[in-house]
Amino acid sequence: MSSFAATHASYEEAAFRPVVQRPGLVWWGLFTVLSAAIVVGAVAYAYQLREGLNVTGLNQRVSWGFYISNLVFFIGISYGGAITSAILRLTNAPWRAPLTRMAEGMAVASLVVGAVFPIIDLGRPDHMYQLFVHGQVGSPVLWDVVAISTYLVASLVFIYLPLIPDIALCRDRLASSAGPVRRLLYRGLSLGWKGTGEQRRVLNMGMTVLAILIIPLAVSVHSVLAWLFGVTVRPGWDSTIFAPYFVMGAMYSGVGSVILVMAAFRWAYHLDAYITPKHFRYLGYMLLVLGMGYLYFMVAEYLTEGYKLHQQTGDLLELVMLGKLASLFWLFVIGGLLLPIAVVAIPATRTVPFITLAALAAVLGMWLKRFLIVVPSLAESLSPTTKLTIYHPTWVEISITIAAAAAIPWLLMVFFRLFPIISVFEMDEVAEAEERKAEELGAAPVQAMGVAQ
Repeated sequence: MSSFAATHASYEEAAFRPVVQRPGLVWWGLFTVLSAAIVVGAVAYAYQLREGLNVTGLNQRVSWGFYISNLVFFIGISYGGAITSAILRLTNAPWRAPLTRMAEGMAVASLVVGAVFPIIDLGRPDHMYQLFVHGQVGSPVLWDVVAISTYLVASLVFIYLPLIPDIALCRDRLASSAGPVRRLLYRGLSLGWKGTGEQRRVLNMGMTVLAILIIPLAVSVHSVLAWLFGVTVRPGWDSTIFAPYFVMGAMYSGVGSVILVMAAFRWAYHLDAYITPKHFRYLGYMLLVLGMGYLYFMVAEYLTEGYKLHQQTGDLLELVMLGKLASLFWLFVIGGLLLPIAVVAIPATRTVPFITLAALAAVLGMWLKRFLIVVPSLAESLSPTTKLTIYHPTWVEISITIAAAAAIPWLLMVFFRLFPIISVFEMDEVAEAEERKAEELGAAPVQAMGVAQ
């Protein structure tokens, strides 16, 4: 057996572990807990549909609360996952191959979850058609729906194209062991893939085009989402930098989410030989740069607002930094921003466990920041004679939020029970390139990227 054949057999076996192995007690236990959280969220939403939005903490003043915070958050981490995969693919980084499918799967799952929240926040989902029938072309809300819908289609195609060869591999390898439904699924989705040179050329061209398109598309989606706030004359929102501010935050939380997904599946399926400390370090560097970029935008925003200190803006800053919401704000600054930056910047803590903890802190911190962007500006009165409106989320909002967070790993667990967790097609491409390079240098072919590095 040649070096390439042996290496291919090794990572193909690793990629198929979630597909062919019978789930153990840990898998079923986690799946049950996540399913229970989703069911509770569904019951809470059914209760909200029956009783109306009065069962939430939303009111006439604070009309956006947890739901819009979740919309911005989940769409943001989707964008971060997609653009991470797209950039790595366009730069042809050889270490990308073991993690691109996890990043793309996380991007699609979080986008599907995030796209539901405008409907939940609407209260009457049957009125969604009014937005398309009577929507104003100049409204950011209409463009937001169009942008998210377009981005969802592009993300599905983006994850599907590199899946085609691996689906064909499932079709051929699992022909006898898979049930009739799965065999039909693999046969239909593989599109008759045989791995010919022409098929590979067309597929690579399509993947490159999608990788180029997904970046400006994702930027536009989060920019339009930011303009929902930026074009509204309210303290804390009346800003010209909200679009890049939101995009930077989305990338920061998105890279953190990719690290968490990578760490979880690496542990669950013993992928240490392919997802190595090098992958965590490289993504940690991205987290560091994006965290520092977001810190710069935040300081620029608060510094200019604080220096001018208009009455309404001053009241908002006092509420967030010194008042009732100060504990949440400083928890985000210290725990969700400065701590992850410090962990990655210090060589001694640049390890897999610490980088994973830093990513978790960044993701949770960015949810807090989205909440602090959405709610305080609405709670603060535009009239000096009107008091601050306090927003208290109810069990309905909390249950639906927890269900949304649980739905992402639930979807990924189901997805990787059907399809290989590592892109065998991309691993082959990189391994073949490495072998050709080694032959040109007159050295022994190196093993697959990421192995024991």
